[in-house]
Amino acid sequence: MRSRGSQNRLSGYSFGSRVSALFFTMIATMATIYVAGRLWQDAESRVYLMEQLEKRTGQGHSAVSVHDTLKIIACREQQKKLSSLEMELAAARKEGFVSKQSSANSKKQPTKKILSVIGVMTTFGRKKNRDAIRKAWMPTGASIKNLADQKGIIVRFVIGRSANRGDSLDKEIERENSQTNDFIILDDQVEAVEENAKKTKSFFIYAVDNWNAEFYAKVNDDVYVNLDAFGGVLTSHLDKPRVYIGCMKSGEVFSEPTHKWYEPDWWKFGDGKSYFQHASGEVYVISKALAQFISINRFILRTYAHDDVSTGSWFIGLDVMHLDENKFCCSSWSTGDFPLSYDCATGQDVDSLSRRPGTVGYELCLCDNR
Repeated sequence: MRSRGSQNRLSGYSFGSRVSALFFTMIATMATIYVAGRLWQDAESRVYLMEQLEKRTGQGHSAVSVHDTLKIIACREQQKKLSSLEMELAAARKEGFVSKQSSANSKKQPTKKILSVIGVMTTFGRKKNRDAIRKAWMPTGASIKNLADQKGIIVRFVIGRSANRGDSLDKEIERENSQTNDFIILDDQVEAVEENAKKTKSFFIYAVDNWNAEFYAKVNDDVYVNLDAFGGVLTSHLDKPRVYIGCMKSGEVFSEPTHKWYEPDWWKFGDGKSYFQHASGEVYVISKALAQFISINRFILRTYAHDDVSTGSWFIGLDVMHLDENKFCCSSWSTGDFPLSYDCATGQDVDSLSRRPGTVGYELCLCDNR
């Protein structure tokens, strides 16, 4: 027979158990409500996302992720842009380098298309060469803008800064540019012979960042260009997205430090000591996609002793079309009866020669009296 004290203890234990059970039940209920609420919110979010997917893709209920949907939208936008570009390209081929007004009564300015940006590589002490180029084939004054408007071609001299920044060499170029306004001055590039490859890379980066052109050309300041023939060559290759045009060559790699064309990295070219095929440095052209590639990868692209070898090396591992264009070979002759040369010493007027009866005019000519 139990005592009253024992019964009281049992009653206390029973009450405590009921309180604990009630407490845990309340916690479980609250947890259930919380989880159910989150599931309800997630369900609403899923319904909303599915509705958005249906609106954007028009594919009804499908197991398409948001990432995939964004890809579909981007592809459709690119397809629209591609169709528009194809129409513009067809019109450009029919009408010339620059789009014309679609209606004679329209007062809007015609859309200007840039066919090519030509960078003429020059350096300090070469004003004589620059003046000869201005006289022979590179427009000056208002004609610079006319060339861009009418033929879609932009031409600029390209030069870096003196190692002693702000000295008389820099000031001389600044004075000349203030009169001609036809320079690209690369502020972050030192002007020196050993920096030519880096300078060429800097030019492509600057040009593609400032002009949306179909092609970008590098020309030496002792090369003289027939811009009509030049434009004609480029126009014939507008359908090639990744093209590298020039007078293709190879050649011996010189390992002797005393040699004029010494290559410090000669050992990288194997036992044969022969360069890979690349465009000769006097003049070569790359398409927009390749210039953009250079700009994007500017910090990891290796340069060698020579700019033409460096440029060629950047495209070895890419799906690039190498075009060996004879018109870009500076030893070429015109269909007339005189060699394509310009007397840099006497300053003979090439432009007057090109108008001589019975001649078609120079296409490219090289004078190298350095």
